Amino acid sequence: MKKRALLSVSDKNGILEFAKELESLGYELLSTGGTMKHLADNGVAVTAVDAVTGFPEIMEGRVKTLNPMIHGGLLAKQDDPSHIAQMVEHGIQPIDVVCVNLYPFKETISKPDVTNEDAIENIDIGGPAMLRASAKNHAYVTVIVDATDYDQVLSEIKADGKTTLETRRRLAAKVFRHTAAYDALIAGFLTDLTGEEFPEQVTYTYELKQPLRYGENPHQKAAFYSRPLGSDFSIAYAEQLHGKELSYNNIQDANAAIQIIKEFDKAAAVAVKHMNPCGVGTGETIFDAFNKAYEADSTSIFGGIIALNREVDAATAEKLSGIFLEIIIAPAFTEEAIEILTKKKNIRLMTISFDQHKKDKWNTVSVEGGLLMQEPDAYGFADATIKVATDRQPTEAEWEAMKLGWAVVKHVKSNAIVVTDDNMTLGVGAGQMNRVGAANIALTQAGERAKGAALASDAFFPMDDTVEAAAKAGITAIIQPGGSVKDEDSIKKANEYGITMVFTGVRHFKH
Repeated sequence: MKKRALLSVSDKNGILEFAKELESLGYELLSTGGTMKHLADNGVAVTAVDAVTGFPEIMEGRVKTLNPMIHGGLLAKQDDPSHIAQMVEHGIQPIDVVCVNLYPFKETISKPDVTNEDAIENIDIGGPAMLRASAKNHAYVTVIVDATDYDQVLSEIKADGKTTLETRRRLAAKVFRHTAAYDALIAGFLTDLTGEEFPEQVTYTYELKQPLRYGENPHQKAAFYSRPLGSDFSIAYAEQLHGKELSYNNIQDANAAIQIIKEFDKAAAVAVKHMNPCGVGTGETIFDAFNKAYEADSTSIFGGIIALNREVDAATAEKLSGIFLEIIIAPAFTEEAIEILTKKKNIRLMTISFDQHKKDKWNTVSVEGGLLMQEPDAYGFADATIKVATDRQPTEAEWEAMKLGWAVVKHVKSNAIVVTDDNMTLGVGAGQMNRVGAANIALTQAGERAKGAALASDAFFPMDDTVEAAAKAGITAIIQPGGSVKDEDSIKKANEYGITMVFTGVRHFKH
């Protein structure tokens, strides 16, 4: 019996060449719609699916391949006598090769002006049904969903008259991954339309961006995946202009840096080490901002990741080039800046789209056997219900310092304390098991610069010891959530030292 192949693709890349090769190998080609026209127009002999089914395409093409003459040919066990007898009885012929890819649902919903009707019409039904049937029956059927697999399939057919079971199984696994990802996008789109926040099941799909050399440590394997239609303002969608490939830790640190830099509208620079900011500076220009970030902690910035929210010019590039840095992220680099920075072989230069910033709806974290979901912590100073809890009101400079500290502290691992003036961080205490321990680290780092500075805390003070430590270091302003049963002790201590203290009513734990 003559072998048959069914070809029906939305992505026409390589399909003509693939079809001609199959034709030369003696395959009868079946097809539908646009694929059939494309092949016929280019001289390939092709049989319409409705000639096989004996039933025309109906309902604007919604129903064309959902027919026993097709699915019987896809699902038949070709060495089972009862299946063969039924095929003969009903005039069904087997289909040996299936090449299908699906309506462009992802591309459709990515359009800013997409309508619900357009999205629904781009949900493929017949395609996934054929793919799943063929993949289930991969003991007999070679199913292809990716044009990059054409050459291997043709090579094996030319060599042995058929593909190997190993190849068919690999291709079947790819099909089920493909249809699962397709369904996940549809489920997500429709769930968003309903406004349901925590459905009984949630499925995310990710696409391989790159394998990584290793994970957090050299003995751990790792890869980097991006979420389709994820935030443009992300390391997953950044463009790398120069330097060697990113490592697992680079990606984590770069993500931390851009989460902080998006807090600022004025020119700002952020330096990150081990997912914590070691220096944050703001200024009239990006050169000024980076100088402040560098001065904040000129030791820890060595080997760090830098994020800047303005184009990098030549002067800033000269300053950056004098330091060993892993990554520099910015919206753009001038030609002069690129020329200066690319003299350093290993530094990575990356751009992200500040203009097209959109937020992911949920943050997800994997845990052993499960997944945690939460909204991103987008709560800022402008959202807070500010209360000056002490006798003394803040000065204008103290307000600016506290705003800067509050913007940074929520990105520091808890327990977190940040000491700032009105345009830079002076000390950062991160990830300590008690709050006064974090304060002592930040205040020690700030040193003499703590005098007249502000202190920000990610959570309330359980007792007045942090205020005591701040006062002894010369801090004059404190911003914290408040809400402790011992708030009055802290307020009293602050008043005793003439410190102004502001409550925001909101904590910023970061685990």
